[in-house]
Amino acid sequence: MTKKSNLSLRFTRVWEKHCLKTVVATLLLWCAQSAQATTDTYKTQATASIQQQTVKATGVIIDNTGEPLIGVSVKVQGTNTGTITDLDGKFSIDTPKGAILEFSFIGYKTVTTEVTGKELHITMQEDSKQLDEVVVVGYGSQKKVNVTGSVSMVNADVLESRPVQNVSQALQGVIPGLNMSVGSSGGTLDGELNVNIRGAGTISDGSSSSPLVLIDGIEGDMNTVNPNDIESVSVLKDAASSSIYGARAAFGVILITTKSGKSGKTRVNYSGNVRFSDAIQLPDMVDSYTFAQYFNRASTNGGESPTFDEKALQNILDFQNGKFTDPSTPEYYGVEAGPDGKWKSYAGSFANTDWFKEFYKSWTPSTEHNLSISGGTEKLTYMISGSFLNQNGLIKHGEDNFNRYTMNAKISAKPAEWVTLNYTSKWTREDYDRPTYMTGAFFHNIARRWPTCAPMDPNGHYMPNMEIIQLEEGGVQTSQKNWYTNQLQAIFEPLKDWRIVVEGSMRTYTRKQHWAVLPIYGYDVNNKPYLLSWNGGAAGYSEVQDEREDEDYFSGNIYSDYAKTIGDHYFKVMGGFNAELFRPSGMTGFGTDLISSNVPSLGLTQDNQKANAWARERAIAGFFGRVNYNYKERYMLEANLRYDGSSRFVGDKRWGLFPSFSAGWNIAREDFFRPLAGLIGTLKLRGSWGQLGNNNTDKANAWYPFYQNMITGASNSGWLIDGKKQNTAQLPGIVNSLMTWETIESWDLGLDFGLLNNRLTGSIGYYNRYTYDMIGPAPILPPVLGALPPQVNNCDMKSYGWELELSWRDRISEFDYSARFVLSDGKRKILKYPNPTNSLSSDVYYNGQILGDIWGYKTIGIAQTQEEMNAHLANGGTPNWGTNWGAGDVMYANLDGKEGVNNGSNTLEDHGDLTIIGNNTPRYNFGLTLTGAWKGFDFSVFLQGVMKRDYWLDGPYFWGANGGLWQSTAFKEHMDYWRPEGDPLGANTNAYYPKPYFNTDKNQKVQSGYLQNAAYCRLKNAQIGYTLPKTWTRKAAMESVRVYVSGDNLLTFSGISGVFDPELLGSDWGDGKLYPLQRTISIGLNVNF
Repeated sequence: MTKKSNLSLRFTRVWEKHCLKTVVATLLLWCAQSAQATTDTYKTQATASIQQQTVKATGVIIDNTGEPLIGVSVKVQGTNTGTITDLDGKFSIDTPKGAILEFSFIGYKTVTTEVTGKELHITMQEDSKQLDEVVVVGYGSQKKVNVTGSVSMVNADVLESRPVQNVSQALQGVIPGLNMSVGSSGGTLDGELNVNIRGAGTISDGSSSSPLVLIDGIEGDMNTVNPNDIESVSVLKDAASSSIYGARAAFGVILITTKSGKSGKTRVNYSGNVRFSDAIQLPDMVDSYTFAQYFNRASTNGGESPTFDEKALQNILDFQNGKFTDPSTPEYYGVEAGPDGKWKSYAGSFANTDWFKEFYKSWTPSTEHNLSISGGTEKLTYMISGSFLNQNGLIKHGEDNFNRYTMNAKISAKPAEWVTLNYTSKWTREDYDRPTYMTGAFFHNIARRWPTCAPMDPNGHYMPNMEIIQLEEGGVQTSQKNWYTNQLQAIFEPLKDWRIVVEGSMRTYTRKQHWAVLPIYGYDVNNKPYLLSWNGGAAGYSEVQDEREDEDYFSGNIYSDYAKTIGDHYFKVMGGFNAELFRPSGMTGFGTDLISSNVPSLGLTQDNQKANAWARERAIAGFFGRVNYNYKERYMLEANLRYDGSSRFVGDKRWGLFPSFSAGWNIAREDFFRPLAGLIGTLKLRGSWGQLGNNNTDKANAWYPFYQNMITGASNSGWLIDGKKQNTAQLPGIVNSLMTWETIESWDLGLDFGLLNNRLTGSIGYYNRYTYDMIGPAPILPPVLGALPPQVNNCDMKSYGWELELSWRDRISEFDYSARFVLSDGKRKILKYPNPTNSLSSDVYYNGQILGDIWGYKTIGIAQTQEEMNAHLANGGTPNWGTNWGAGDVMYANLDGKEGVNNGSNTLEDHGDLTIIGNNTPRYNFGLTLTGAWKGFDFSVFLQGVMKRDYWLDGPYFWGANGGLWQSTAFKEHMDYWRPEGDPLGANTNAYYPKPYFNTDKNQKVQSGYLQNAAYCRLKNAQIGYTLPKTWTRKAAMESVRVYVSGDNLLTFSGISGVFDPELLGSDWGDGKLYPLQRTISIGLNVNF
């Protein structure tokens, strides 16, 4: 052995000795203690072993280079007896004579040998399956060690047994650079996470920066796939790895491969769980007396009369103290009759209702079942699976239910040695029922319900205007979606290493939605019904709306690849053609004034009957090619070329050429690196550059921007002729026939490594991504033109950041464990935008802007006295908004030295006292997964979060008193507001909130003092399972049985206001006004036959 290799070995031993020995010893001691406590199953066997003649088996274990292996598990087969090798690879163990020893170690093939009484010398061979790990890439697969692009991959064990509703939830936080965020629908049962790779890559009007999702090679929605059917997920993040897919893949690709059948005996698998869900975060409403005091204070602070008079306050106290004891009186229910013969609400009632508890259920049950059958021969394999998910929602009143059904079938036949035929069929159906009234306005209104309002009247009817009647009786929205997919693939191999692949796919998507608004009734004090307004409209209003939508999708691929090895040189070339056609269409029917609310059918409406229909078509086609080369798996080169054509563009803009290049250098394969081979197995430096076009859009009228559209309306004129409104038409805007592709150019640099026999693996990468020619604002033209000017390609943006991925896996005796940590960060910067005045308005951008920057004022603090406020105002601190500044109000800093606090001209050059106080981009997104397995027991813990994020919260959920009397609310957090010494409610001069007001928001401007820290760490999943001993299960004709308990979203650590969930920020109606996310506990079973 050379001196260098001795140094390498010594370094390895020292590293492992000092960093791992303590941990190993502790874990072994724990394992031993645990084993002692659970050895009942093995008592008979252990007793028999003692009675037999034993011998001491000793030996040394080395790898194929002669280096000793440390920590190898040495176990006597069929017993609980075991040990591990020491720092010199040696072991010693007492065994029965003739026993079989089993040697296992991460990264090596398991070895068994008989005990003979002589010293054993064992050489373990590296497991090529682990060394040759393959990742799925565009139109094929590659050995991970040879990949030169930025690709991350996870396999089935990350997705299985998680009580999640869809795939996007299971992928959140497990792949660096793959960002998932809650959408505008919040945690609704049909809600989906927003997905992007390395951040939103475009600000172009109508353009989409969503990644391309391919399911077994066909474009689709990842959330239609049953997570239990997935074999692996690959994420192609840079242009070099995704460019083979062309314009559809401008912002990355997610490749989902589903499970296939394997030759051998028929395998049957069942997995199912029962789960219970509860809201993660709901605001804590105050009791009605505290609420009344707070509202009175917000009124009087602004010089207005109290909202609740003394009589109302006394009634509230008496109700809370149980002084109304006669159930035959309305006071017992916290209500009074009004002069109009109807029950009073709001300031006229005095109940004590927590409306969040009234509207949301706790720990709702749901179930999931999965069944698969697979098997086959060398000539024919098959896989058939089905699943059913019944998810019950949190809304207490009305229907809130989601069902998903899936059926998948895969058949692979090999009629000849050189032909393989694959057929795949998939069906997914989703049914979602919810109250029609469960819209954004409903979540907006929950907190506007005063706790003084009673949910039910003395006669047992739901009180009007509390929205319970709307949920229970106001109609149901039913939605059904179906996806039918058929794929046929033929693979021909006329020569060794030459493949010709022909694929054809077809998908049909249908959506049916029925929306009914039914008449609702309230009841007066005499128990007589009267019609109510459903949502601010006419009393007794009813309507029906039916929607139908379908899309036919066709795709075809034909490509061929050929691989050739000449000496140490490996070549592979691939070329092909791809074409896709989308044909969506839809129809909507609408009518009002139902004949009978018992049959809410469109055919039974009597007024305003109308219908409209639409149809579109778009297509894309492309030629593609790829060349791979590597020398001794040491130097690697790859080049891709895609020539794409899109039906969205015309003339010479229709076709675009998009190249990419990447290279890698595995330094660990160099001769000079061999002395460190025992320590570092992989050390690959990689880099890439590429360009891609983008024509993705989420804007319905942007399919063909070069055609003029004339907007028409039916019976919508502002005038009457013969008593009827007339049809209208608008002058079409000017179109831009020069509109062309957005161009995405990316640079990547990365380092992949594998250390200590690949027990420690990881990668780190840095990227720059430029998006050129984004569609921005139309140029300003004279109004005399008489038409809207066209939008043009006039904006550029840069995205940049880094990603880190680390994995450790090892085994200590019979304890297998692993850890995986991912971390990523990214920022976006505007390079060009037509904003000549550099305005800071929220609807425009300016050159050099870092997206997510929050402009606001600097908070000095809350003035404790009138004198302190007067001195501040006299020193140039008078804002140009608000009046009557005094004690308890916010003092804003004067930063520009000019008189008063203001935003100047609200431009980059003159922004007055505004400054950048934070950035709302989620930074340092991370995920940490810990797993372990021992003697049939297994556990896993998954933590996910964001290390840095600033966020400006606004609205009544944050401020309490905000937007006037009828928009405001009161939660427990809002009670920490400023009150002076001697205040009858108690002094609170060190308060968080300033004085509340109904008639002004002067203290609530965007400012540093109330900027929120929205970083968080969430225990996304914790799971513990037990696999029954095979000696038990095989007696019942079962191969394996595993039971488990799993929990999702169990704990959250965050510095944000306690009213809010840090994952659920922002909505169309204001911060916090969304369907909550759920905490879930599930009990599950996996059985293999």
